[in-house]
Amino acid sequence: MKETSLQYLLFLPAGLTVSPSRSQFFEGESVSLSCEEDDSSAGWTLRRNTTRDTRTQCGDGWGKPAGSTCNISYVLEKHTGVYWCESREGASSSSVQLTVTGGSVILQSPVLPVMEGDDVTLSCRTKTPPSSLPAAFYKDGSLIRTEPAGHMTLHQVNSSDEGLYQCSISGHGESPSSRISVSEKPSTTSSPATAPPPPLPLNYVLPSLVCISAVVLLLPLVLLVRRGFHKKSESEKKEAEEDSITYSDVRRQCYVSLHFPINAPPKICTQKLQKQKNRVCSLSVYNWHILLSQRGSTAAQAS
Repeated sequence: MKETSLQYLLFLPAGLTVSPSRSQFFEGESVSLSCEEDDSSAGWTLRRNTTRDTRTQCGDGWGKPAGSTCNISYVLEKHTGVYWCESREGASSSSVQLTVTGGSVILQSPVLPVMEGDDVTLSCRTKTPPSSLPAAFYKDGSLIRTEPAGHMTLHQVNSSDEGLYQCSISGHGESPSSRISVSEKPSTTSSPATAPPPPLPLNYVLPSLVCISAVVLLLPLVLLVRRGFHKKSESEKKEAEEDSITYSDVRRQCYVSLHFPINAPPKICTQKLQKQKNRVCSLSVYNWHILLSQRGSTAAQAS
């Protein structure tokens, strides 16, 4: 039992095709049935069930095998039946119903199930020309409508369109019935190549967020510190420039100012000397009065 199940898994069912692709035939026509193999080693064989025999294979009193194809050069009414492909291990394909009539009218309809949403055209055909004559079409014994050219199209079929169809042509007769089956449309799935990438694990995302947040928070602080250092540097530079003025410079400026009539020490003398009082010397108001007295003496001698 386990071996049989394994064999069914290894060998996928073949697909059965019929040429010409229709379910009804006039007596005397030829037909070819092929097993489209997914695995040639499975050894697919065409079999059938009719009213006269059961599970007979191609070449056993009917048809001529050619590999996985069976050719019937001259069909008869006795060839009406169910046909399918079968492997040596017992796997089977889907089956089809073929009907052979000795009458003068057939219905040309799909031999295989049609896809949901597709359009299906049915044709009512006579054995002798002209074949395109007005025809009435029926479903499950009820008249659908009459078409002047003998063709009827079912648009966007669905499960409600399944059933037994038949046609008739005035003065020629009616066709056998054939079943139309509708298969569900397969659901479409997105391709793996266009699928979005999976999200990153949390242990990768969290450290990255922490680092980004730290950079955002520290950047303004760094800019403020740099700005403070820059201002401090400028202030120290300015102070250094002021401190570079020596006592001789201040004294020179003060002496120069003696040549002008002033009643108080020049402002620059007071400011600069106050800054230099702890580094170079101390020039007080007393020294200023000494300078004034020297100026008075110089003026008296000159007079």
